[in-house]
Amino acid sequence: MPAVRHASFAPHVAPDTRLLILGSLPGARSLAERQYYAHPTNQFWRLLGEAIGQPLADLPYDDRLTVLREAKVGLWDVIRSAERHTSSDSLIREAEAHDLAALMADLPDLRMIAFNGGKAAAIGRRQLPPLEGVAVVDLPSSSAAHTIGFAAKLDRWLALRSAL
Repeated sequence: MPAVRHASFAPHVAPDTRLLILGSLPGARSLAERQYYAHPTNQFWRLLGEAIGQPLADLPYDDRLTVLREAKVGLWDVIRSAERHTSSDSLIREAEAHDLAALMADLPDLRMIAFNGGKAAAIGRRQLPPLEGVAVVDLPSSSAAHTIGFAAKLDRWLALRSAL
């Protein structure tokens, strides 16, 4: 099966965003549904919900985004577009990165950047401008393919609370 070029979504941020969570590139299910972290086995909404004290996984998608905006949490991806023939980050090729510095320049209240998974961190850290007063955190991937277990992931994701 040949690789297909996929593009990420627009950023979900507001000027008062304090916490910016950056993934790599939406998977096939997310792209099809036009929703961040749409695959039902992805633990993103459960993990983030625990970190911010909101039942995100139980809410309709638009309500999830509203809660994130109210909690001053933004979402985006480090990859603008890439070739990939499955949803696996290990199969991403020819990645074109987003301009994270340009986005961050419009977020004066930003306190933390969190990378959701190793691929996001590897690509995203290279795109960061010099940072002053902004923590950078590498999180275990919320993908079910990263099999360390929910409790172990949650322990690390709870560090996001310090940005809120």
